[in-house]
Amino acid sequence: MSTDAIVLLKEDHKNMRRLFKEFQANEDGPATRKAKIVEQILEGLTVHTYLENEVMYPEVRRLVPDLEDDVLESYEEHHVADVLCMELATMGPEDEHFDAKVTVLIENVTHHVEEEEQEWFPKVREALGRDELQELGARMLELRPSAPTRPTEPKALKKALDAIRA
Repeated sequence: MSTDAIVLLKEDHKNMRRLFKEFQANEDGPATRKAKIVEQILEGLTVHTYLENEVMYPEVRRLVPDLEDDVLESYEEHHVADVLCMELATMGPEDEHFDAKVTVLIENVTHHVEEEEQEWFPKVREALGRDELQELGARMLELRPSAPTRPTEPKALKKALDAIRA
C-alpha cells in the first residue's frame, strides 16, 4: 500500500464516489438502505476531512505558500460539508429534507473532489515531491485510527468550530 498522501486521498475520493452512486441508485429504495448508505458517507467524509484538515492542508499551506488561497477555499468547502453532515447525522430518511440535503452534500463534495484532483493535487505533487508526500501520507495513516467517524464527535465538532473562527 502506498503512503503517498495524494494516492491515499484519491482512494478516499474513489470510495466517496462509489457511495454517492450507491445512494443515487437507491433514492427510491427502502429507507433503511438509504440510511445505511448515508451513515457510510458521513463516516467516510468525517475521517477524510479530518485527515486533510489536520495533516494535508496545514502542511501544504506551510510548504507551498502559493497555494494558500486554494487551501483556504478547501477549508471553507469542508466547513460546508461538515454542516451538512452534522445536520444529516440528526435526521432520518423519513425527513422531507433528507434526500435534498444528501443531494446537496454530494454536489458540493463532488465539486471539491474535482477541484482537488484536477487543479490542486498536480500543483502539490510538483511542489512537494515524492518524499514529502510519503511523509504526509504516513502521518495520515498514523492518525486515521483515532480520527472521528461521526460528525458529532468532539474532534469533528472542534474542526467545524475552528472553521467558523478562522
